[in-house]
Formats: sequence, structure tokens, C-alpha cells
Amino acid sequence: MDDSDFLARRFEEHRGHLKAVAYRMLGSLAEADDAVQEAWLRLARSGSDDIDNLGGWLTTVVGRVCLDVLRSRRLRREDPLGDRLPDPVVTDEVADPEQQVLMADSVGLALLVVLESLNPAERLAFVLHDLFGLPFEEIAPILDRTPVAARKLASRARQRVRGAAPAPDPDPAAQRRVVDAFLAAARGGDLTALLAVLDPDVTLRADGGSALPGGTRVLHGAAAVAGQLDTFHRMATLATTRPALVNGTAGLVNTVDGELFSIMGFTVADERIVEIDILSDPDRLARLDIAVDGPER
Repeated sequence: MDDSDFLARRFEEHRGHLKAVAYRMLGSLAEADDAVQEAWLRLARSGSDDIDNLGGWLTTVVGRVCLDVLRSRRLRREDPLGDRLPDPVVTDEVADPEQQVLMADSVGLALLVVLESLNPAERLAFVLHDLFGLPFEEIAPILDRTPVAARKLASRARQRVRGAAPAPDPDPAAQRRVVDAFLAAARGGDLTALLAVLDPDVTLRADGGSALPGGTRVLHGAAAVAGQLDTFHRMATLATTRPALVNGTAGLVNTVDGELFSIMGFTVADERIVEIDILSDPDRLARLDIAVDGPER
């Protein structure tokens, strides 16, 4: 094995972790892959002879790449806040090893939506420290700040995240029962049953891309969400639905005539649905590597 093969092999040992970092930073699977690839290119150019902690070095590089992407988005005024849902990570009940790494200490869509509201520096400080345990002494140079300043950024982010992203019930079976009850109510057009599984303060986000005027539609409250019963009923009766994990929690994958139609992620707390996230943008769905077959509901 020559030096380049050895370096590539060492890099692959860290790929899953690096993609998990980049995904939480960017909310985009494609951009996360690009950030990881850029880290490899920089490593290949520099070599690892002078790197004592390769994992830490690579995490720092990915952090810098992601920070540049987030800042560039803001400068170009692309992907404005609330205009799109983050990419969902869809897995079966038993995920493959790469998916398991990506979803370790699962970050739900609700948390990713909140992270989109942070400025780039706050997001990096929070993700690297609170989600991955990187010390502020290592985060500070990425931001060109002192460790004290980096700590303050993470603290501000933490305050905004706390309470804004509800924690899901830890029991997957309990989550699935509630989602199944939602699906049954939708299929039956049963308003009473639907209201019974919705939290009074439930939030629904529906991202249909350019097909939905105004970008992502956001509804708050059980009455407003239950008002979409006719839409839920049409979807549930026309689509073929299979259960899946969406960012680690109970969700649904819906297909029509064998084509991916929508992905629904649910946040369930205290046996009620507190958040529903629906991605139906055909362009984005086409870019996701998601199996459309499997056991139906």
C-alpha cells in the first residue's frame, strides 16, 4: 500500500463523522458531501505527516468549509430563512452503517429548522461544541475569535434552540402508534380522530418548492393543521405509503405510481404530534437517494 492509498484509507475512517458534522451545519446532504470532498482534497494536497490528530484536523477543515458556504448563502441572499425545509435523512428501521453514523445522536428536522435561524458563527459554535463536543479552544480559530467569544456565540445559540425544537418521545413504538393514528384519521377523513392526535400548538411546514407559491407554507395550531384534512385525505387515499424513520423519528414515505411524491416527518411528544414536516418539492425529492419500495401502511 503506497502513501496515497494509506492516506485515503485513514480519511475514509472519518468520512461518516465528517458528513454528520457538515449535514448539521448545512442542512443539505449534497452540500455536506461537497464539504467532505473538499476536506479530502485539502488533506491530499497537504498530506498528514504534520497532523497529530487527523480527526480533529478534518473536523476543523469541514467546519471552515461549511462556514464559508453559510456566509456565501447570506451574501447571495440564497435559501432565505423559512423558504425551504432541510434535506430529510430517510432510513428504514435498520439503517446501514453510514446512515447510522449520520443519524447518531439523531438531529430532528425541527432542530435543523431552528439552526437555520442562527447566524453562521452561532451555528458553527453550537454544532461543533454542543453536538460534537469540540472544545472552544479549537472552535475559536475557525471563527477568528477568542475562546471566550466562541463560548458566547454557542451560549446565544443554545438559548434560541432551547424550547424551540421540541424533544420527541424516546420510544419509537409510541411514535409509530401516533403516526399510524394520524394516517388512519387522514384515510378516513375523520376530523375528530385527527384532532385527537394533534398537540394544540402543533406546527406544520410544507415545502413544495416552486410548485407551492411563496415557498414553504407554515401553519400553527391544531385548528389550522386539521383544516388541511381534505389535503391529508387525498394524499392518504391516492398515495402508497410506507413507514420510515425521518431524521430518526417516525415518518412516512409516500409514492404515486411508483414515483416519490412526498416525505413526512413527525415530532411526537406526550402522545401528540407537535410538528409535521412535509417535503414534496419534486426537484429535491429526485436528488435524494431513497428507496420507494418496502412494507406499506
